[in-house]
Amino acid sequence: MMLKTVLETKNEVDLLTNSEDKVLLNKIERLDNELINYFSKIFVVDNALTRKLVSFQANKTRPYYRWYKYKEAFSANLVNYLFTKYSVKKGMILDPFAGAGTALFACCDLGYPAEGIELLPVGQKIIIANNIARTANKKKLVRALDYWVTERPWNNPGKIKEFEILRITNGAYPEDTHYKIRRYLYDIEKEEHEIKEILLFALLCILESVSYTRKDGQYLRWDYRSGRINGKSKFDKGRIIPFDEAMLKKLREIRDDIKNVNIQKDMFSFIQKKRNANTSVKLLQGSCLNILPGLKSRYYTGIITSPPYCNRYDYTRTYALEHALLGINESQLTSLRQAMLTCTVENKAKELTKINKEWRHAINICDNLPLLQSILTYLDIKKSQKQLNNNGIVRMVRGYFYEMACVIQECYRVLDDSGIMFMVNDNVRYAGVSISVDTILSKIAEEIGFKIKNILVLPHGKGNSSQQMGKHGRAVLRKCVYVWIKER
Repeated sequence: MMLKTVLETKNEVDLLTNSEDKVLLNKIERLDNELINYFSKIFVVDNALTRKLVSFQANKTRPYYRWYKYKEAFSANLVNYLFTKYSVKKGMILDPFAGAGTALFACCDLGYPAEGIELLPVGQKIIIANNIARTANKKKLVRALDYWVTERPWNNPGKIKEFEILRITNGAYPEDTHYKIRRYLYDIEKEEHEIKEILLFALLCILESVSYTRKDGQYLRWDYRSGRINGKSKFDKGRIIPFDEAMLKKLREIRDDIKNVNIQKDMFSFIQKKRNANTSVKLLQGSCLNILPGLKSRYYTGIITSPPYCNRYDYTRTYALEHALLGINESQLTSLRQAMLTCTVENKAKELTKINKEWRHAINICDNLPLLQSILTYLDIKKSQKQLNNNGIVRMVRGYFYEMACVIQECYRVLDDSGIMFMVNDNVRYAGVSISVDTILSKIAEEIGFKIKNILVLPHGKGNSSQQMGKHGRAVLRKCVYVWIKER
């Protein structure tokens, strides 16, 4: 009798819970549709925006841009397309989430000086090396690379230089490769600064290909040959390239691009010849949340960026091989993770008004945005019902939008009158609810003062995660480029 009573009570609670969920989901859907209708004249399906254009794929054949496979980057061609389509006036351009610097160098190729903010050491090193490759004495760089290709000094007997081994990188390389990496690191110390930076960069470019790992969204995926795999699933990444083969190919690629770029017949060749001191890249190292408030108001003509998506990807782990090589230890990796814009479940809540008290305005906008608050309420309920696969999802989604609102407020401040801002971003889905990142951020931007010019939609959306599809069915999520104007 007692068992029956307990079961009946549980069934009643489940029915009540399901009913409450349905009411809240209906409310979210209604508010979402209202915001979509509000921006209905702003949405434009742009057939020119292929997934290749709005990803790293289009960079694979471009000199300089092809050197490092930075999967989170958009293409240099996208910058050209947007700047031409919207007739961006000449002046300084900013990228608050510079990543590998694609936007910065593409702007310079078009004749715009550019500044970028980047927190992760791997991104900083990529930008520094690319800047050297474009501005240093090319003949000297080519001679040095010729020497390393011909002599292969890492194969000579000699001393080694150890590098950091993290818990998540331990055993990442075959024994012979691990030794050659350390030999290479020791020998590049003999080179002058600019050449050393290029050689270190070349090593960063090949780490994944010579390792037992593959970058896979939120983490490094390990090949079964590493000996780290437990359980039934055996991932085979395919051929693990020997160190010499990978390194020689990369050094030749960098050398040939530096040597031949001025005679390339690509769309930017005529601009490359006209580079001058006014079209340079400046790197600001650190978190944009800390750096943006110190930038000069109304200084930038345009902003183009792709922030981390609200998709749980932890870039400190994705690029763990590179960070270990650069000497980042466990505690420093944790600090980097917490300093990032909140986009992973391990991010702790940031006290935004302690960073900048002026951000109370952006925070109030988020507090009073019905769709955002309904989504957060729903996720809180799912957390209390133990129906989230990670309790940190609620904190992550809340932190993401509140921090992005602060970033948008700063971007508005530093843009000049009539300045334009482009942002590439994806919508996401959690616990069965689709989150329209595009309309929520655009509404926040409008409340801050931007005119929402367009929300350019890729003709083919992306699917939600396999976990979400298995539990809630397939949902096509919009991938967009937002175009916001700061009117006079």
